[in-house]
Amino acid sequence: MKDEHLEALLGHFKQLSASGTLVKLTLSKPRVKSNSLRNVFVKPVYIKGVRQLSFVYSEDNKHRTQNFSEEQAIDVLRQLLGGFRAANLLGIQADYEWLSSKNGTSRLTFRPVDSGREANLSHDREKKRFLDPRKPYWFSLGITSRDGVVLPSMQHKFKQVDKYIGLLDPLLPEEHKGILRVVDMGSGKGYLTFAFFEHLKARYGNNISVTGVEQRSELVELTNQIVLDHHLDGLSFVKGSIESFKLQHADVLIALHACDTATDDAIAAGIHIGASVIVCAPCCHKQIRREMLESAEKLPLFRYGILLERQAEILTDTLRALIMEKYGYKTRIAEFIDAEHTPKNIMLAGIKKKMRNGGERIDDQIAGLKAYYGITTHYLETALAKLKLL
Repeated sequence: MKDEHLEALLGHFKQLSASGTLVKLTLSKPRVKSNSLRNVFVKPVYIKGVRQLSFVYSEDNKHRTQNFSEEQAIDVLRQLLGGFRAANLLGIQADYEWLSSKNGTSRLTFRPVDSGREANLSHDREKKRFLDPRKPYWFSLGITSRDGVVLPSMQHKFKQVDKYIGLLDPLLPEEHKGILRVVDMGSGKGYLTFAFFEHLKARYGNNISVTGVEQRSELVELTNQIVLDHHLDGLSFVKGSIESFKLQHADVLIALHACDTATDDAIAAGIHIGASVIVCAPCCHKQIRREMLESAEKLPLFRYGILLERQAEILTDTLRALIMEKYGYKTRIAEFIDAEHTPKNIMLAGIKKKMRNGGERIDDQIAGLKAYYGITTHYLETALAKLKLL
């Protein structure tokens, strides 16, 4: 049977694309859990002056990109959406969310966006920015044109990275003796790593060392070549995974959207070396959710999948914050970016403080939460035990 809501979504996509007001389309929640294709991201790009739609396919920690015309994109999307249960369409003036249940029924919701998003896209120069788009490496990274103007298709990304730097800035020490060492675990294409390097260099001068850790060789080679091309002393990228990378020393440890327990591996590594600041944006809270399923019978709210998922995210990050406090970190949780851009928008930060009495009280809080929700262990405890810290 034809899905009218799906056809309506495609109609809105075509309209937004044609009018130049399309920001981004994200496909998520594969119908088949074993499917290697986890997400598809679609956004407008300009290639040699021709406007196209870029499809980025996320498959088991690998990404591949294909570009299509608008006519081709509609056909490709119709085929792809058959394999997903959720799609989020963002426009300058309105957002749409399509959700499909396991039995095939669907719904399409609409939400108008206030004028703030349009202002953010069209008047960047009037707002305070931490980053300078005129730096030549932003062109090499595909963010700007040769004359330092942020490309329409990258306005969102540049704004997100700039806002993240704004959130990190107050966590940094006012002064730092010697070299300030920063490690970005899972640096990907390097947008945040280059941005943090730019900000730190402006704040601390040459007394910085920023390292991006990424397991995909092609991205490590690409980002290191950009570093060489622009003579960015103090910035480098190395090949490695969050789980296996042997972290020796870092004053600031960042892990942006490390998947599932990789966030815990990063936090444990930061605690192990005594990093002054640990910042992560957790993603994919699967470990706790699996354990909570066993409590579904005695806790009625878990009978509803979406509530179980949200509660698992809250519980996972609460336990992370408490465990970090146990090891002497003052923690805070805040929005990384507006929820309208992505549901994965939580930033968990810890600042190393002098140890205070209260570890026993925190242990009791952790044990109480685990007992109530039927949790045997939080993976961060396992990661710390591996490092012989627990």
